[in-house]
Amino acid sequence: MYYILNKNIALRSWRLIPHAYYSKLLPTARYLTKAEFDLLLKCDGKTDVEQTPLLECLENKGIIARCNKNEKQLTIWQRYRHCDNRYFPKMNWMITSKCNYNCLHCFNAIDNSPLQNEWTYGEAEKLLDEAMKCGIHAFTLTGGEPMAHKDFLKIVKGIYERGMYVEEINTNGFFLNQKILDSFKEISCNPILKISFDCLGFHDWMRNRAGAEKDAIRAIELCIENGFKVKVQTNINKVNVNSLLKTMEFLDSIGVAETRIIKTTETPRWIQNAKQETLEIEEYFDCVLNFVNEYIKKERNMSINAWQFLSINPLNKTYCLNPVLCNKGDYRDSIPVCITNRGMIAVAANGGVYPCHQTSGIYEAKGIKVENVKNKSLQEILQYGDYLDEICRTVGNLKSVNDECGICKYFQYCLGGCRAVAMIHTNDKNGIDPTKCAFFKKGYHEKIFEMLKEWNSQTIL
Repeated sequence: MYYILNKNIALRSWRLIPHAYYSKLLPTARYLTKAEFDLLLKCDGKTDVEQTPLLECLENKGIIARCNKNEKQLTIWQRYRHCDNRYFPKMNWMITSKCNYNCLHCFNAIDNSPLQNEWTYGEAEKLLDEAMKCGIHAFTLTGGEPMAHKDFLKIVKGIYERGMYVEEINTNGFFLNQKILDSFKEISCNPILKISFDCLGFHDWMRNRAGAEKDAIRAIELCIENGFKVKVQTNINKVNVNSLLKTMEFLDSIGVAETRIIKTTETPRWIQNAKQETLEIEEYFDCVLNFVNEYIKKERNMSINAWQFLSINPLNKTYCLNPVLCNKGDYRDSIPVCITNRGMIAVAANGGVYPCHQTSGIYEAKGIKVENVKNKSLQEILQYGDYLDEICRTVGNLKSVNDECGICKYFQYCLGGCRAVAMIHTNDKNGIDPTKCAFFKKGYHEKIFEMLKEWNSQTIL
C-alpha cells in the first residue's frame, strides 16, 4: 500500500527534538515516537508501506492518507528537514521601527526621538530563508508600525511562499484598509489582528496623534466585517483608567474577540513623558479587580486578559490567574525562566535579538549587548551563545541566585515572574518582579477566587 502525508503535515527534527511534525496552521510542533517518525518518513507516495496497527492509527488521526503510487508528491514545505539548531517554532519580528505615530510609552525607544531602523526587502528575504532553515513556523509581525514598511505585503507573501504563516500582526490600524485585507485573503493569510486602543477619549493623547482613536475604531470594525479575529491592546494609567469599563463595553458591542489590558509600564520613554501618571502595582490590581467585578454583571462575549492579573472568558465562564505560570504539583527546576520567550525569538528592526521586544528599549538604554542576526546567522544564534544561554536559563538557575524568591512559598507558582519587569524595577535580570509579590502577598488571588466563585477556575493552587 502507498501512503502520503496529509497536505497540512510536515516532518521536522531539531537538536534535542529528533522526532516531530508541524501541522500547517498550528504554531508549535507535535512530538512523535521514533517508530511513528520512521514510519511517516516512508509515507511519501512512492514507497510501498507494510500494513500495521500503527499505520492504521496514523491514518485514523488524519496524519496520512492512502494513495496510488506516484499519484501525489510532497510539497517542498512537507519534505523532512533536520534543523541543526535548538527548537524555536515562532519569531516575533519587528520589520521596521518607523511609525507614523510617536506614542508616549513606546517600549522600543530610549527617548522621544523617532526610530529609523528597518529591514530592507533583500535583508528580509535572507532572514526568511534562514528562518525556514531553522524550522521556524509562525510569525508575529510588529514595529514600529509594520504596515508602514513599503514592502509589508511582499514580506507577508514571502512568509507564505516558504510554507510558514503569520499568526499575529501588531498594528495601530492606521494603514489597514480593504485592499490589505483582500491581499491577506488571496494567500489564505488569516492572522489575529492586534490593534492598539487606549480607551475612549484618551487614545489620541497616548498615541500622540490627532485622529488616532477614530482610525483605530475604523480599522477594528473593518477587520471584524471581513471575518478577521481582532484582539485589542489597551494601556491603562491614571489618566484614562476611569474610561476602562465604558471602553470595554464598547469594544464588546462591536464584536472584538479579546482585549488585553496592560498597565502602562515604566519604560524609558514613558518615564520621560508621564512617569507621574503611572499606576502603582496595587493601584493597577485594584482598578482591574473593580473593573472585572462590574464587567461580569452583564452578559458579555469579549474575553479579557489583564496583564499580570487575570484572564476571563465570559462565554464559558472560565478564568485563570495570569501570575500563576505553574499549577500546583507541576513545578520543576528545569522550566525556562520565560516559557513564552523560550519558544519565540524576538528580532528587532536593527537586527538585534532580544529575550522579548518589551526589553529592547531597556537593553538599549542600559547598553546591554545582544546578538544581531544581520551580523551573525540565525542558525548560529540558535545553536550557542549569550542569547541562547539567557533564553534557556531555568527557574532553578534563578532560584539559586535570588535568595528571596528561592524561599518564597509562591515561587512554585509564579516562577519568579517576568524578567523584563524585574529589570525595570531592580535593574537586575535576576531581581524580584514586584507585581508577583504584590499579587500573592496582598491576597489578590484570594479576592479573585471569591469574586468568581460561581465560575470555573483553570488555576490550581
